[in-house]
Amino acid sequence: MRRLYITFALLTLLLSHAHPQREIPQIQPYIDWRMFHLGFHLGFHFQDLILSHAGLQSVDGDTWFAEIPAYTPGFTVGIIGDMFVNPYLNLRIVPSLHFGDKQFVFRSEETGDEYLTTVRSNYLTFPLELKYSSMRLNNYRPYISAGLYAALDLGRKKGEPVLLRSMDYGITIGMGCDFYFSFFKLCPELKFYFGLPNLIEKNRPDLPQPELAIYHDALSRASSRMIILTFNFE
Repeated sequence: MRRLYITFALLTLLLSHAHPQREIPQIQPYIDWRMFHLGFHLGFHFQDLILSHAGLQSVDGDTWFAEIPAYTPGFTVGIIGDMFVNPYLNLRIVPSLHFGDKQFVFRSEETGDEYLTTVRSNYLTFPLELKYSSMRLNNYRPYISAGLYAALDLGRKKGEPVLLRSMDYGITIGMGCDFYFSFFKLCPELKFYFGLPNLIEKNRPDLPQPELAIYHDALSRASSRMIILTFNFE
């Protein structure tokens, strides 16, 4: 994820200095002055959790720890609602669907045994953001954004060793660049979601096998993280 962020930042920097000496006619010079406009975005994302361990021993005296060793890309789609505030600031709501999963590896401290399980999470998110744009130069315009979001997990499946709560919320931080074309704007955007609440569901009467409790008991807290790369069409 760090490499993706650095690559995107360098690309934006290079593009912003591509024509520093010469101005060209602007395409759709008044498009950013619309009071309201809509758009949509497509892209992919990576889901993650920040895990805290309980350090509890099972009935056989063993202690289990968990990690998410690899990230599996998921698909993202959503719509964009934008309201003009001033020439540099816009208020945006970006309801989106994120289809993905997280692969857990539980490892025994005593024996080194491993147990693998996958948690599927299809998040419906509702971010409310402020977008701050720089001055437009020719036909591109970098920007940053920040805001809050609420999320509902539509892919939650009971009976699994790890069950996450269905509701989440947190903060968003993003960056991107508007590129102007004759009929639309194309905006590659990199965004980070930082969840705030503990998502571990502790009340587990749904477990089909009592021995599975050692895995969810091993975790005391899990907060969500997500990195999203989208291509916005506005």
